[in-house]
Amino acid sequence: MRTTGPGLLAHAESLRAERTPFVLATVVRAQRPTSARPGDRALVLADGTIEGFVGGTCAESTVRLHGMRLLGTGESTLLRITPEPSGESTVEGMVTVANPCLSGGEVDIFLEPQLPPALIEVLGDAPIARALHTVGEALGYDVRQADPAAEPPADAEAVLVASHGHDEEDVLRAALRTDIAYIGLIASPRRGAAVLAALDVPGVERVHTPAGLDIGARTPEEIALSVYAELIASRPRRPAREPEPVAAPAEAIDPVCGMSVAVAAGAPHVTHAGRTYHFCGPGCAHAFTDSPARYLTDG
Repeated sequence: MRTTGPGLLAHAESLRAERTPFVLATVVRAQRPTSARPGDRALVLADGTIEGFVGGTCAESTVRLHGMRLLGTGESTLLRITPEPSGESTVEGMVTVANPCLSGGEVDIFLEPQLPPALIEVLGDAPIARALHTVGEALGYDVRQADPAAEPPADAEAVLVASHGHDEEDVLRAALRTDIAYIGLIASPRRGAAVLAALDVPGVERVHTPAGLDIGARTPEEIALSVYAELIASRPRRPAREPEPVAAPAEAIDPVCGMSVAVAAGAPHVTHAGRTYHFCGPGCAHAFTDSPARYLTDG
């Protein structure tokens, strides 16, 4: 059943809103007699769950494994699945996998990891706070309003306080109880020093105040830009922001066809003589069940 229409994309949007990592798999080329068609889509979740349609169970098994691998790197790739016995090969931007269980044909599937962007919590509703939202979103961040009554999310990268005195001490104390990388208080030097002195908690030196690099900023947008510039400058030097870590999938070898498969939710498996074996699809699982000894000659 193809569930690749608006409902699937709506679910993808809900996963983004919940900051749940997933891979969007899209069929871009299909050579008959494969059952997939260009435009078919599926979502691959971190636990191996697949929602949507990108081909039969054997193709799905390959998409599951490679999708879960990509959640650990954040890199997109083109996955070519072919029945030709050519083994697995990788060139820049493309992985070719031989899947002997395919009923024929060949399919190219673009795998695009959707990892949560940096989360920024902003306290306040004044012009500078609104500018922090606007500029942050333009930079690709997930900018959300801070809740003074709640602890900041564990995966937040920064807490920015621009509330002109409203609830700022509670939010700063909560942020200091975490290992959030950047805590910024937008205030004059005198008021910022007074706020930190009133906090009287360990770690107040972690609060950047006045927040932002001294670039001569005047407008709310320029002040927001200076704050984000300081946030970026304070990060450890590395080529790019590392994605949120996603555990690499556990893998097993299908004893029937010899393929690498993910040990994940929804993947076919059979328990024999106290040991669990994993398969690319029900065909291999049934073959093993019919004659385990045929595939376990080495014990």
